[in-house]
Amino acid sequence: MADTLEVFDSASPTHALKAGVLGLFDSVIMGVAGVAPAYSIAASTGALIAAVALGGAGALLYCGIAMFGIVFAFSYLGRVETNSGAAYSWVRRALHPLLGFLSGWALIVSALIFMVIATVPAGANVLNLFSAAAANNTTDVTLVGAVFFLAMVCAVAAGVTITVTVQIVMSCIELFLLVLFAVLAIFHANHIHAFSWHWFSPSIFHGQAGFVSGALIAAFYYWGWDVTANLNEETKGAKKTPGLGAIIGVIVVFVLFEVFTIATNMVLTMNQINHNEADVLSALGQEAWRGTGGKFIVLAVVLSTVATLETTLIQVTRTMFSMGRDNTLPKRFGTVNQKRKTPIFATAVVTVISLLLFVFGQFIGSVSKILTDGIAAIGLQICVYYCLAGFAVVVLFRRELLKSLNNFVFMGLWPLVGASFMGYMFYESIPGLWDSNPATVYIGLGAMALGLIPMFYYWAKHVPYYTMPAKEDRVAVVAELEQNL
Repeated sequence: MADTLEVFDSASPTHALKAGVLGLFDSVIMGVAGVAPAYSIAASTGALIAAVALGGAGALLYCGIAMFGIVFAFSYLGRVETNSGAAYSWVRRALHPLLGFLSGWALIVSALIFMVIATVPAGANVLNLFSAAAANNTTDVTLVGAVFFLAMVCAVAAGVTITVTVQIVMSCIELFLLVLFAVLAIFHANHIHAFSWHWFSPSIFHGQAGFVSGALIAAFYYWGWDVTANLNEETKGAKKTPGLGAIIGVIVVFVLFEVFTIATNMVLTMNQINHNEADVLSALGQEAWRGTGGKFIVLAVVLSTVATLETTLIQVTRTMFSMGRDNTLPKRFGTVNQKRKTPIFATAVVTVISLLLFVFGQFIGSVSKILTDGIAAIGLQICVYYCLAGFAVVVLFRRELLKSLNNFVFMGLWPLVGASFMGYMFYESIPGLWDSNPATVYIGLGAMALGLIPMFYYWAKHVPYYTMPAKEDRVAVVAELEQNL
């Protein structure tokens, strides 16, 4: 039997992030930026409407209700353990180390795929401000997108305080523009459909398959708010602030998603949506404010895309940092730059892999195909680690659930509903995706399967992470939760 490997001391300067530099406002901004409302609306609305037609608002509502259960799960789990790996660490403690590793791996591969599908609109939208022909040129889009991506790499590598400062500026401008165009679209644009409450009715999905396909895309809309959890080691009040920031952030984007999906139903024809599948928001902007003014919404999409690239880089590098620190990935990932206190090695590796995937992705299909395939593949991976986190909080704190109504609802029932919803979507969506687009299943599950290689390699080496926490440890965790309620 191999000797137990040494795990890095998280308090060591070489293996510690910069503690206590972010506040609640910073956490809220990061949560909103992680979801990237303008980007999500622009890139995903075409796929959502293709799946459920006028039922997009309903899909976002039902998925949003379930997603809040996962947000509450993260909030309670974060109150007992501050770890930049977030679900990777929490699921280990509550369920099993192998499931914990798969939670972390699901975030890593979803983030890497996202680099491809987010960088495409960044390049195309910037070029579209100057030349429609250039925006349709694969080489030009690739080069400009790569420049934006590398700029975000520099911001992340420079340190978390610089990263958040950049996010505050970009996100505030983005939110102002979104609110402006939401008002214009709802109250001043010409409407082809009157608002209808039927858009929220379950009957609008025409069966289970329609509902599942819409809900899977809706999950992608909301994904990214949990960057607040990955920043918990760098946040003041690390036990509570990241969870509260996530809750406020998800409320903000939930309202924006509903408003813009309703506005799309009211203002755009199916022909307009089909012709602008990769950026529905630009078409909506022109209907709300024709001419040059309508192009301001493109600025919101560009800022949102750049912002979410930055937050995704933070999520994946902090997760890899935590895994390297535990030696479930090579130890080098668990080190930080002494001056900037950022995981430079993890950032460099992610940069190289992302650029290679991005360049390769530009030459394997159209922009709309890359977006559609990528969104569905990420949706599968999101379901995995959100589902596990939802079950984790219920299992870990099961003896606390009946001590108060708040505990029962927010620590038990709602996370359980959210986890069940995510598990249901994962199980039910695979047959439909396999019949309609097998490539999505290969990408989504194939990327997950790659994680089995490092998982079993380090498990066979008896890395301490893969030892189940003792009962005494779990009891101590519950006691700490009671102090932080």
